[in-house]
Amino acid sequence: MATLEKQHLSELHRIAAELGVERYRMLPRSELIAAIAAIDPDAGTDEEGPGPAEEREDERPRRRSRRGRRGRGAREDREDEDGGAAEVEAEEATGEPVSGVLDVTPRGHGFIRLSGLDATEEDVYVSPSQIRRCELQRGDEVAGPARRPRRGERYPALIHVDTINGVAPGESRPRLADATPVHPTRRIDLSPAPGGSAEDAILLRSVDLLLPLARGQRVLVDARPGSGRTTLLRALAGAISHSEDIELIVLLIDERPEEVASWREAAPGADLAVATAEMRSGEQLRLVELALGRASRKAESGADVVLLVDSISRIAVAADDPGRVKPIFGAGRETAEEGVGSLTVVATTLGDGGEDQGSVERSLETTENVLIVLDPALASRGIYPAIDFTASRIAGEEHIREAEELAAARKLRTELGSLTPELAAAEVRRLVEGSADSRAALGTIRT
Repeated sequence: MATLEKQHLSELHRIAAELGVERYRMLPRSELIAAIAAIDPDAGTDEEGPGPAEEREDERPRRRSRRGRRGRGAREDREDEDGGAAEVEAEEATGEPVSGVLDVTPRGHGFIRLSGLDATEEDVYVSPSQIRRCELQRGDEVAGPARRPRRGERYPALIHVDTINGVAPGESRPRLADATPVHPTRRIDLSPAPGGSAEDAILLRSVDLLLPLARGQRVLVDARPGSGRTTLLRALAGAISHSEDIELIVLLIDERPEEVASWREAAPGADLAVATAEMRSGEQLRLVELALGRASRKAESGADVVLLVDSISRIAVAADDPGRVKPIFGAGRETAEEGVGSLTVVATTLGDGGEDQGSVERSLETTENVLIVLDPALASRGIYPAIDFTASRIAGEEHIREAEELAAARKLRTELGSLTPELAAAEVRRLVEGSADSRAALGTIRT
């Protein structure tokens, strides 16, 4: 209540409009405050609005300076308050429609990101009361009218919420965490992207042959330095981004700025979230949460989503906590509910053998459906596919292969296990290059 009493009348009208107070413009100030408090006792808390001195790194809104208001006559103050209702009404009538992805700050307010997942000067401020009342979550696609910044403000502000992920605010929305997980059964097409290299095609065909990916899996890529991690990830991103019915989000941690353009070229149409090395750890982790939130909200809306993370080891370093990566990797799942999609998580560990790296691997141990172990010794000699097929593994393969194909794949793995890594890679390459697809390649294996 005390916070509301400090608010300008126009701000009280804005809050009342958000809360649905009837005939709020006709109420005296004291009754208006009482009506707002009766609906939401916390209304007005941290409602400073998009202030003038917001710091870009954490986007903290601050109160506008009240300097210069002292000495103004009572008549001027009354004119300010009398014009408040007209100001709010004009803003509602002239608001510009906006739509984007919601990012929520530690202080409870948010911003609609209008340029993918990147923060820009054009982003739209969302008040804490709007977030609470509409039960908005990080990663929601929010649409509604926005007003221009008032005097002394930096950002436009959302007037009200029209839709959340394409539906009205009052409609129920499923939560991915509450959905029933089931075994992944729907295979992901890993056909090479148009214009891809022969090396990319061999890698993708080899993965599809022995470590097939399916929607809803958790895929861990053990990628020691020099093992061809970037080559594999970009090949996967290119193949997935050309699938018409899968949405791709790429999350890069400590990526070199000059590599971003190459990623955009490799995965056209993908949402790209890049936490560069110069960002503070807190900023990096917020971007991680935004990318995960966006992937989850898309899956809740019925989409099949792939979240590609490079690397989950660097997230653990940024958080100074290896356990922080578990809910990120563990979010991957196929769901039983109609109308809810799937979330596939493909994440790399850097495999440098350090203590932190070992802690990350232990925290994720046995939670993956697929483990792809890259072999730096093969990669350094230019031998592809540079994959250690003996150390790699897949769980639940029986749910995505037919019985005959499954038996052939298991026999092939047994045969490869008796060969040196070089000979195993050569045999896989021979099978891939001598067949049209994985089914045809496995058809040559006598069971």
